[in-house]
Amino acid sequence: MKKLLFLILLTLSNIAVFAQATSGPEMADVFRSSGKIYVVVAIVVIILAGIAIYLFSIDRRLRKIEKEK
Repeated sequence: MKKLLFLILLTLSNIAVFAQATSGPEMADVFRSSGKIYVVVAIVVIILAGIAIYLFSIDRRLRKIEKEK
């Protein structure tokens, strides 16, 4: 009974997701047509690179502290 209810809920949630996909991504089209999409992509890449560099530097510091103890 629980499995059947779970299956029905999954099916209904999947239908709701498809119902929202009727219109295309208008904002992405506007950004692409004006050339601003490259600015958005560049900012996302810079943010992700900054997070990666920050995490690697923390990892290096932690290794150094662990070796001292």
